[in-house]
Order: sequence, then C-alpha cells, then structure tokens
Amino acid sequence: NALKLSLTAAGVNPGDEVIVPAHTYVASAAAIHYVGATPVFVECGEDHMIDPKSVRGAITSRTKAVMPVQLNGRTSGMDEILTIAAENELTVVEDAAQALGSKYKGKSAGTFGIAGTFSFYPAKLLGCFGDGGAVVSNEDAIADRVRLLRDHGRNEEGDVIAWGTNCRLDNLQAAILDFKLKSFEEDINRRREIAQRYQDGLGSVASLKLPPAPGDGDHFDVYQNYEIEADNRDELKSSLSNAGIGTIVQFGGKPVHQYPLGFEEIELPYTEHLYDRMLLLPMSTALSDADVDYVIEKVLSFYG
Repeated sequence: NALKLSLTAAGVNPGDEVIVPAHTYVASAAAIHYVGATPVFVECGEDHMIDPKSVRGAITSRTKAVMPVQLNGRTSGMDEILTIAAENELTVVEDAAQALGSKYKGKSAGTFGIAGTFSFYPAKLLGCFGDGGAVVSNEDAIADRVRLLRDHGRNEEGDVIAWGTNCRLDNLQAAILDFKLKSFEEDINRRREIAQRYQDGLGSVASLKLPPAPGDGDHFDVYQNYEIEADNRDELKSSLSNAGIGTIVQFGGKPVHQYPLGFEEIELPYTEHLYDRMLLLPMSTALSDADVDYVIEKVLSFYG
C-alpha cells in the first residue's frame, strides 16, 4: 500500500514503465501493476542490490520511474542510480521495506528519492503485531497527496476533496511500534554484532559468499536478513535442518520474473544463478552468541 500510494502521488500512470530488480518480494512489482504501470525487471549486482548498468539498459521512452529495493537491511549505492535518474528525468521511489536504519554515505534508506516506503510486518527490523507500513518524503506535495490517498481523500478539516482509500495504520499497531522504537538502536547494534560473528567464523570458507561485513565503507547495514551464497545450497539447508537450524530461501526460491505473471520470457542470468545459491542464515535479536556459534559450527562441519 505504501508503494502504491507513493507511485500514485509521484504521477506514475497507466502505460508507464517502472524499473525494479527481480530480486525482491512480489509486493514491489505488484504495487507497480496496481497503479496500471508495467514492472520492468533488472539484474542485481554482487551485493544482491539493484545493478545500475542493468537499470541503464532497461530505459525506454515509456520509463517513468526506477524503484531501488533496499534489500536485507542494506542501502544500494545510490549515487549512480540518482545520476541515471537525473539524466533520464526519472522519478525515484524507494522500496526500503527491509532497510529501516540502514545508510549509504551517511544518508538513510528511504530518503534518496521522491518518496521512500517501509514495512512494519512482524518479521521486519521494526515490526508490529499485524501489518503496517509508512511513507516518508521531503516533498510537501507528495506527503499531502499520500495523506489524502490513505484516508478516503479527506483533508485536515475532514472534507473529502479527492478519491482515496483506507490505508491508515491502526492505533494499536502504532502504539506497539512506538514502544519498540525505544530499543531500535540497540536491536540494530545486536544484528551488526551477529553479522560480524558470522564474518569472523565463516569468512574464510571458500564455498560461501557472505554479505558485506559491518565495516563496509560507505554502507551502514542493519542486517534485516543474513543472505549468503553457498555451494551445494540445498544439501547445506537440509544438513542445518537436521541439526535443528532453520534457514530460508527468500521469496519462495524464485525471482519475481519467474512467477506465472506474464514475464517468464525474461532472462536475468545473474539473478537466476543467485537463486540457485542463496540462503538466509538465522538473524534475530533473540539469538545468543552460543546460538550463532552453533550455526557456524554446523556450517563448518558441512564443508569439512
């Protein structure tokens, strides 16, 4: 809903095209579809974020916007994305559902484009007990338009002045989020500690490719997920399951363009190869150091 409202407020209309990575949840593309536009899927890069070269190659006369997905708690390298958007007069709407608190060159996810969106689903970095989300924008016109759209077109006086819908965050979920926000910084610090522990324990395993470590230059990552690439991924997943360790292959094990939604003819070799290798290791503030060490021990044991 946050993405739909943002795209609508930004003037994305039926017939337009919006560039989006195929390595994302279907909601990114669904929002584009439900405003009448066409999602144009592009590759991700080695850090699993949207690939600027692929974005540049996907631009047509119908392209209206680009939607970087700030995935797994990492903000894309936005300099090149913003340059491409400016050169081609494209709007940038960020899907930062998994990236609240992450930064690129000191600037927060969700604040690079005309609007940014966050998810408060329970599994997210800041989660309520049901569904929830938010839109942020530095553009007054966008913010005013979203406020109308999310509340049946009613203005501050309660008068209906436009068509709208009901996308209000209910007060109970807002109160839960307000409470949990007080420990948010502590939670992020713990996730980064766990990521460093994985790095220290598994960084030398040749059969694995780990996400960038917490000290990764221009990026401040918050590790919504810990998404690795692994040789013999399915066997590793099974071995860890036998040891009582749950893992996930994100998004049902398929990039969005491979769902039966009319895009199956598209070929994105890097992304498709990634989906044969990627796996989410446990990442949660509920994990103790001993839990993380147990995961590391079992991964090391699998690879001998």
